[in-house]
Amino acid sequence: MNNYMGHTYIWIISFFAVAGVIIRPFKIPEVVWAVAGAVLLVIFKLILPDDGLTGIGKGTDVYLFLTGMMLLAETAREEKLFDWLAAHAARMAQGSASRLFLLIYLVGVVVTIFLSNDATAVVLTPAVAAAVRAAKVDKPLPYLFICAFIANAASFVLPISNPANLVIYGSHMPPLLHWLAQYILPSFFAITVTYIMLRLTQREALKAKIETDITIPVLAQGGKTAIIGIGATAVILLIASALDIQLGLPTAITGILTSAIVITRAKKNPWMVIKGVSWAVLPLVAGLFVIVEALGKTGIIERLTTLLHENAAHSVNATAWGSGIITAFACNLMNNLPTGLIAGNVVQGNVPEIIKSSVLIGIDLGPNLSVTGSLATILWLVALRREGLDVSFWTFLKLGALVMTVSLLFALGTLWI
Repeated sequence: MNNYMGHTYIWIISFFAVAGVIIRPFKIPEVVWAVAGAVLLVIFKLILPDDGLTGIGKGTDVYLFLTGMMLLAETAREEKLFDWLAAHAARMAQGSASRLFLLIYLVGVVVTIFLSNDATAVVLTPAVAAAVRAAKVDKPLPYLFICAFIANAASFVLPISNPANLVIYGSHMPPLLHWLAQYILPSFFAITVTYIMLRLTQREALKAKIETDITIPVLAQGGKTAIIGIGATAVILLIASALDIQLGLPTAITGILTSAIVITRAKKNPWMVIKGVSWAVLPLVAGLFVIVEALGKTGIIERLTTLLHENAAHSVNATAWGSGIITAFACNLMNNLPTGLIAGNVVQGNVPEIIKSSVLIGIDLGPNLSVTGSLATILWLVALRREGLDVSFWTFLKLGALVMTVSLLFALGTLWI
């Protein structure tokens, strides 16, 4: 098979695999499409088995990070921590749907900033589902939409707020103070504009009264331990970020330790926690890494790098705007994880900082357009299904087209302030 035909087949298989992840035809799980695509690439010898293993290996930090976060979330859920937090939030709302909406949004901002966007999807979604049940809300989706949208909108406040940030910068992560100077204003506008757009689009649902007589359940010792574990994870991630240490292993260690301590103290069967974790996310991510490894063999990264440098030489400002907008929409065609991996390779080297910042904002904020734009939103969908809820691709797209586009333009525009 000549190179041209080989590259064509790589693109065809990758397209159908990613399309399957995004659309989920016949309701076949996302993981099946990603893994099937990766396997076909190897079976048809479009990439060598060693290349596939190399691609899988590149995701090690992400697998460890997700494992720790999912174990933390499942342990907290088993110990009814989310029900306890939800009852407090519902009581603080004092019967106001708008106040409950704002409270959930602010919590989402904090969780995303200090625990990452994936944690918001995994940890906050079940808590919000519990909160709206406690408040006897007729239409829970407006509140649950917060978990998806803020997970991406607040994901570039800190380097640790989104694993994609680490992919974009690679081993050249800016010092924390430099990062804050670069991204604090775009983050402020992304968070604020996203809230305003969500609040406006959901205003009819937020006119309803909610329950005021909320019973606060007793929090068991296991729930208290889970809170300490989540707090410790946040602190450890901040320290790791400041010391330029990869985040996966520290997250996995704290997640496993917290789960082990809670299970031991409560004398529970570990299988109760293990079986509740959405382990299918890990092979899904691995499959996407293999697909990106195959796409790299087609020369796409070299061509995009050349194109970026040529355009930057002509106009840095226009290239920055174009790069941010193109990557934002590209995330929704092939998910922000593979898009971020490709973009991270393209912007390495002598690329103006404003272009790199635009690309990162596009990668982080762009996924708010569609349900499978980011891993965080896929995790959100998984969490929703566990609560007996679902959101169609088109329902999310209609909302995301408005929310994402407006916030993206504001966030990119502030880079020149």
